[in-house]
Amino acid sequence: MNTLKNTFLETERLILKVIDESYVEKVVDYWNKNKQFLNPWSPLVDDEFFTAYFQSSKLKDDIQRMKEGLMFKVWMIKKEDEKEEIIGSISLNNIVRGVFQSCHIGYQLSHNETNQGYMTEAVQRVIDYAFYDLKLHRIEANIMPINGASLKVVEKLGFESEGLAKKYLKINGKWEDHIHMVILNKEME
Repeated sequence: MNTLKNTFLETERLILKVIDESYVEKVVDYWNKNKQFLNPWSPLVDDEFFTAYFQSSKLKDDIQRMKEGLMFKVWMIKKEDEKEEIIGSISLNNIVRGVFQSCHIGYQLSHNETNQGYMTEAVQRVIDYAFYDLKLHRIEANIMPINGASLKVVEKLGFESEGLAKKYLKINGKWEDHIHMVILNKEME
């Protein structure tokens, strides 16, 4: 099932856009501006990650995975920004159909856009898309206990904890515990 039903979603203040390699310079700019800020919450990457060559390949791969129905990814842009500067992204990964109808959500936001409600606004719109357009039953978020800002976002949106996963993901070179947060599509119960 192709997840590319829409190439963009809207919120009150944001455009959430599926992008291709024509946006590669904006993506590279985003990653380079936020390298230090996102480092504590990200897997280790080498310098090649921050190049146009690598990001172009990644964008092509993302589009292919969306066509295959395995993921859905949007990049966040403020509506009033004529330059279309990227301020973050949200992805639904590991989409599994059949009896599971579930995925994992991941998101990140530019360091200079935090504490303005953008992520809560955008994640809510992606949840709506996942439940009502993609017809998923369950969205899972795995968040490090020390990432209070991320936990606050999902708690506001109705995610509930299903427990602590020990040494769940290797983040910044170290296996980290994660709180397993879940929201269910009440329309499918």
